Amino acid sequence: MEPITIKRKESKLRVAPEWADVCFTCGTCASGCPITGVDGMDPRKAIRMAALGLDDELIESRFPWICTMCGRCEYACPQGVEILKTIRRARALRNRDKVPGPIHKGVVMDLEKGNNLGIPKDDFLFLLADLGRELDEDEGFPGFYVPVDKKGANVLVTINSKEPFGEPDDMKFWWKIFYCAKEDWTVPSFNWEGVNWGLFSGDDEAMKTFVGRIVEHLERLECKTLLLPE
Repeated sequence: MEPITIKRKESKLRVAPEWADVCFTCGTCASGCPITGVDGMDPRKAIRMAALGLDDELIESRFPWICTMCGRCEYACPQGVEILKTIRRARALRNRDKVPGPIHKGVVMDLEKGNNLGIPKDDFLFLLADLGRELDEDEGFPGFYVPVDKKGANVLVTINSKEPFGEPDDMKFWWKIFYCAKEDWTVPSFNWEGVNWGLFSGDDEAMKTFVGRIVEHLERLECKTLLLPE
């Protein structure tokens, strides 16, 4: 009688071929995960699904998208399993038209308009000027203005699009610090978005595009320091 051989099903989710074999299935990762139990899932189960080749089941589940990527699971793992890379790879393997709506739309909008919410350039510049006038005239910061595309400034400031869209006064906190510290800073007039939803969604090409835009601003304006809003 010939021995029975169980064929191992390869997984697209393995970021390194050896780590799945060293997972103890101890559950230490799950104990610190803030979403353990949601939809009956936890990091340990996600890793076992990847190890067993249950790619589609994990990729099509909600778990990779409700995961906060906080890293508690990976920090706690006694074997050093690369859990976060696995979750992000599951996001990357999801068909783009099945990526949760706001995230995918934000990526597309940023690629087309230069920010995740599609705020027009003229509206953005008008808002910056208006907020600058408020600080200058009403809030005790005489001579304040928002420097846009200032070549040679020390700090390049990128912006989370939710601030000009819904919470514009939040930008003033940084600006007041800059004013009091006499910091030399500037804001790009276009492609100013500082939140890289390509990174969050697993869209590596979009992520590279967004990072490239910031690098181009740094080189174009000859800035030495980058401030990201996240």
